[in-house]
Amino acid sequence: MDKEQLLSLLQPEIEQINQAMAAEFATIKSARLAEVVDHGIFNGGKRIRPLLTVLIARLVAFTRMPEGIADEEELSPPPDLYHLAMVFEFLHGASLLHDDVIDHADTRRGKKTANQVWDASTAILAGDYLHTRAMTLAGLVGGERCLALIGEATSAMIDAEFLQAQNVADTNLSEENYFAVLRGKTGALIGAACEVGACFAGADKEQRAAIRTFGDALGLAFQVVDDLLDYLGDEDSTGKAIGNDFAEGKMTLPLIYAIKEGPADKGKILTDLLAGQAPERQARIREVTTIIDEAGGFSYARQGADTLIAAALEALEAFKDCETKDTLQALAHYVLSRNK
Repeated sequence: MDKEQLLSLLQPEIEQINQAMAAEFATIKSARLAEVVDHGIFNGGKRIRPLLTVLIARLVAFTRMPEGIADEEELSPPPDLYHLAMVFEFLHGASLLHDDVIDHADTRRGKKTANQVWDASTAILAGDYLHTRAMTLAGLVGGERCLALIGEATSAMIDAEFLQAQNVADTNLSEENYFAVLRGKTGALIGAACEVGACFAGADKEQRAAIRTFGDALGLAFQVVDDLLDYLGDEDSTGKAIGNDFAEGKMTLPLIYAIKEGPADKGKILTDLLAGQAPERQARIREVTTIIDEAGGFSYARQGADTLIAAALEALEAFKDCETKDTLQALAHYVLSRNK
């Protein structure tokens, strides 16, 4: 299945998710708050997290259904599933609003950030609203177990931010620490989106374990590819400056590998830059990219992402073959090939 076929299959679900979110925002009493959250949520975005909730729920429901009861296309997801799915877009949107304030970011996905259009306080409050509303919906629609999974994921996201800050301060070259950050920043929410969908559909213990493996591997691969795009992506596609992570001193997999495994003199250039100032790191990003490439850092990270996606696809073998399973497999491949 190519990218265009995948997007065509996913578009009806994306529209359902967008409609559910728009209806939710229509209930906001403050016109300004409604405008800010609309800017944060509908300013692009691939809807991967809520899509995973819907698709996993459908896959589990079809797998658990006795043979011959109904065809897959006859399964109609309950409206509550879309309300539960949009929780993950709200949480993701809240984290982006807060991150842009913390990073003093000017643009997001090629457009002005909320803190630039309005101000930092407004952006923070809008993020707080999205977070609070997400947790409320999680409890109302998903129940205690889903709320617990989502709470654990949001806690992991905050822990990971602190761990990443410490890794930057210490120039930590541990891959274990790197993946610990990834599991918190990206993997936890993607994993929770998958597991919540499984719980909603009544997955048994073994099925939930398989979905947990799928979500964890997919989330880690997603962020490894993101780290590659930071050096190799196109600014018009990614919506952010190339080399932004390096300018901020973030320890990503290609950089860690180049410092540890590349020529010592080139590694020293990288560590000296990391010990210096952000403007110089940004100014020398082309040189840095060449050093990492020649050291094999990008190839190493790409191989890591490939291995993670293979693990994710293997986890899906526990479920019946169906169109939804094909779509999830295609979505996993899309994670590897995406350019933004």
